[in-house]
Parts: sequence; C-alpha cells; structure tokens
Amino acid sequence: MASVVLAVLGGCASFTAMDADQAFSDSPEAVELTDVPWFPQEALQCGPAALAEMLGWSGYTTTPHALEGALFIPAREGTLQTEILAQARTRNRVPYRIPGTYDALMDELRAGHPVMVFQNLGLAWLPVWHYAVLVGYDPTDQAFILRSGVHERHHSPLDRFRRTWERGDHWAVVIMPPDRLPATAEATPWLRAAHDLESTGRPHAAEIAYRTGLERWPDHGGLHVALVNLLHARGDAGAAEAAARRGLDQTESRRDVLRNNLAMLLLERGACDEAEELARDAVADADGPFAENFRRTLENIQERRDNDDGCD
Repeated sequence: MASVVLAVLGGCASFTAMDADQAFSDSPEAVELTDVPWFPQEALQCGPAALAEMLGWSGYTTTPHALEGALFIPAREGTLQTEILAQARTRNRVPYRIPGTYDALMDELRAGHPVMVFQNLGLAWLPVWHYAVLVGYDPTDQAFILRSGVHERHHSPLDRFRRTWERGDHWAVVIMPPDRLPATAEATPWLRAAHDLESTGRPHAAEIAYRTGLERWPDHGGLHVALVNLLHARGDAGAAEAAARRGLDQTESRRDVLRNNLAMLLLERGACDEAEELARDAVADADGPFAENFRRTLENIQERRDNDDGCD
C-alpha cells in the first residue's frame, strides 16, 4: 500500500476539523459510480491497482499485474506520479489533473468520472503514500467512497480524507478517453494534456483530443494551431489547410500563427499570391516571440516569386 513518491512534506499539518459546509459550495447529493472495476491491492501495489481501475472505467481493460512492470519501482517501494500519467498516455488516454478542491471532486463524480487521488495515510514526517480511486460520496455519513487497498467501498470520513489528501498536495487526476472532456476541464490545460499525447508518440489520440477540445472551445487559437501542426506533421496538407482556414474563421486569438502557417501550406502548393497576403498580415500582427519566423516566411515567399520558382 505504501508508495514512496515525494519528499517528506515540510511544515505542520492542520488538525482543524472540517465538515461538509466548509468543504463544498453547495450541499452535495449522494453519488456512487458502480461501473468502476475493483482490484484488491497486493502489498505496495496501490499504483498499479488504482491505474488499472481508472483505465478499466475508461474502456481499456487491463490488470494491476499487467501494469506492474512499467509502474512499480522496487527501490522506492512504490510508483511515481509521472509514471502513472505516462502509462495512461501509452494506452491512448488523457490524464488530466483537476483542481484540488472538494467541489471539483464532486463535479467529476456527478459527471460519472472516477478520480484517482494521492494520499499520505501516515504523518507529514513519517509518510505512507497511497493511491486510491474516488467513486462516490455519502452525505449521510459525510464520507467519500473509495476503491482503496483491499476495500471495494472504503468510506473515508470527510475530515479524515481532508487530512490525508492535504498531505498529498491535493493531487487528483481523471483519466479520460480522448473524445471525452473532464467536467472541470479548461481549454489551455486540456491543450497541454492533448499535446503531451502527441509528444509521446500518440498522434491519433492527440488529434481526437484536439478536436474534442475544439467542440467545446471553438474560439481557442492554441487548439487550432496544435491541430494544424499535427495534420501537417502527418503529411496531410489538405486537412491542415482546411483546419487553418477553419481556425481563422472561428478565433480571434493566435491569428498571426494561423496566418503564417496557412501561408506556408499555400506556398508548398504554389499559391504564392494568397500566401504572400497572409504572410504580410502575420508580420503586421506579430507581437510575440514568433515575429522573426513570420518575417522569414514572407521572405521565402517573395524569393520564390522573384525566382519564378513554382508559383502558380
């Protein structure tokens, strides 16, 4: 059950009692997710067990034993948080850290999403690190319900949970299929989470995640830029051009980057007139770190035109 992951937390823990009125903005209703798998945890295996439960809920069937080799670090007698996230990505899932608030936990539960939490079941100066999966809340007992250790439905009273979770830095993660957003998702953190998929060799899942984000936030320029770049890197210039045009239609942010990238795509197929117009607009709008890149794009277009090199 123990999992040595972080250095001993400094400072003194607060022992002030907490009740539901203090924890939540509104009185939470009863909720319990019964479709989350349960794997009784073997000694020191809370990380693989919790991840197997989260992945199973997301539609990826696995077992703690199948995950153990990639997760468990014998020298640390546990599992690093970074490896939890990495192994979720290798299975085309989006690990997303949610806000460390009780309202956020309840928002995810109400949406049907289990939450992996990181706890210190010991003391600040003598930690016993532990991963568990939050699956419900019982307002009568003011207790969270967790898949934890050998317990399928462990009831953790609110104040007890508060103390153990606080010592774990309020770490809480949902693990989502790329076509489904967390209840607490925000555009830029979702973009980062999707880009982490792409940068670790999961471009198809990343594309789905970008498109899922754009369905919710069509005016987010960063998501449009990321999708354009992914499609271009894949060699699908037509789809990248269409995505860039759609971005310019839908967003007022990152328009300089979208114009520059569309200009580069048009130059590749010899549409120099439109490419030059877009590149000039990008240079005129530039006020960030990419201004020099935009000027080089414009110069390349002008050089191609001057040399009559492949322009229509």
